[in-house]
Amino acid sequence: MAADRPGDPNATLIYYDAVSNQTLDPREPQNNSSFAQGTLMAIYDSLIRLDPAGEPTPGLALSWAYNQDLTEFTLTLRPNVTFHDGSPFDAKGVALNFERSAALGSRAGNATFETMSQIAAVDILDDHKLRLKLKAPSGQLPYLLGGQAGMMIASAALADNAFGGALRPVGTGPYKVRSFDSNVQTITTRNETYWEGTTGRPAAFEHHFAADARARLNALRSGQANVALIEPRQIGEAKAAGFAVQVNEKNSTWEIGVNTSHEATGKLKIRQAIMHATDRHALADALGYGASKPTVQYFASSSPWFIPDLENLYPFDPEKAKQLVKEAGYPNGVDISWLLLNTNEYKQIAEAMQAMLGDVGIRVKFDVVDVSQYTLFRRPPPGRGDVLMVRWGGRSDPLQTFQEGLGGNILPWGAVVPEIDTLIGQARGMAPGDPKRAEVLHRIARISTEQVGHITLMSRSNVYAYKPGCITNLPPYLPTGNDRINDTHVSAGCK
Repeated sequence: MAADRPGDPNATLIYYDAVSNQTLDPREPQNNSSFAQGTLMAIYDSLIRLDPAGEPTPGLALSWAYNQDLTEFTLTLRPNVTFHDGSPFDAKGVALNFERSAALGSRAGNATFETMSQIAAVDILDDHKLRLKLKAPSGQLPYLLGGQAGMMIASAALADNAFGGALRPVGTGPYKVRSFDSNVQTITTRNETYWEGTTGRPAAFEHHFAADARARLNALRSGQANVALIEPRQIGEAKAAGFAVQVNEKNSTWEIGVNTSHEATGKLKIRQAIMHATDRHALADALGYGASKPTVQYFASSSPWFIPDLENLYPFDPEKAKQLVKEAGYPNGVDISWLLLNTNEYKQIAEAMQAMLGDVGIRVKFDVVDVSQYTLFRRPPPGRGDVLMVRWGGRSDPLQTFQEGLGGNILPWGAVVPEIDTLIGQARGMAPGDPKRAEVLHRIARISTEQVGHITLMSRSNVYAYKPGCITNLPPYLPTGNDRINDTHVSAGCK
């Protein structure tokens, strides 16, 4: 059977994706988006590798340990690893990566900036061991160093303060860059000296950006691609064309951010009305095409951070929603502005929500902008728009999700209730394996849902199409919006 074919070491994995890379610098802000990290993970190994569920495991660091009060973090590095340029991976190079990241300051993406803001000093203990001295107790380092902040770049590539497009992308990962065309394509070849071996890996990996979903499926039809990320609405069409379809559940959702500094959306009862007015089952059935599940929380049902009983908190109840609008002080209904990103997928969901909210007296007016203008929403108050819908992707640490989505140190209008910031601070000072940390994270999830600090509509999965049996080893990867394509095989006999 095709599914049993071995990986072809002479094949090229050609992937057509919906997300591009402006640069291949892991510290550059555009690469903070977890939807832009698939290619980065193939080029750069991180110090700590997160497993498919998001838990820390050995990567370029074989082991790590905290001191008792979580103010020092010691890393023991993997020996006999080399960068793509042949230079050795060692503690001195790691320290240089940290020095460079710290020097970037706010020029770097949020994940890198957040990581470096916790580190006071780096001490090299020997060629393969170093100690990070922290500014305050923090249990986040194993997670943060499992993301782009922990991706290691060769020392020579960091010369002359190279940043963004000026950086030569030289890592230790299973693929090394042959050519790069910004926001178009990345062409790589297999790293023949990769420390984890080359068995089953294709000879090359190509990442192509195609914003149009039709173009991605057509690339598969024509043989230009052998795997493509498709939209859920294309599942039926892809299957009818004879392709296999794989749905990878993610810590990714269709998420509505709420500007609580504005009059209407600053009122809890209006936010609760939106929750009760939303028929999530109908949205998932009509617009998820079998690839989405109705949910009110950030995490996939397969995630250890998913809380089943939260799903019963805001049932679809239009009558209750109408009453809440009146109780909020709007007997004749209320107007809200929606900063809408200009793509067909966003528009479809937004128009469905507009109809649902209109039924309960919440009149939505769209303010349509280019996708790149989503930052208008989070500008200092008053900001633009009462609400903004985005595709939220996973983060390496579940606490990062709460920091970026709910925390007052990032949201210009502050946390929906002060207790969230207090709990975020508590969780930062707890070790990853501390049961109390899990309790605090669950508490944040519960409070943010009860107080409607965010409005989740439905889960968002990655949907792949390929010839049956031709692509293997592409499992769901919850820590980011991308899946790890590092170990994906192209079966023998497949083009």
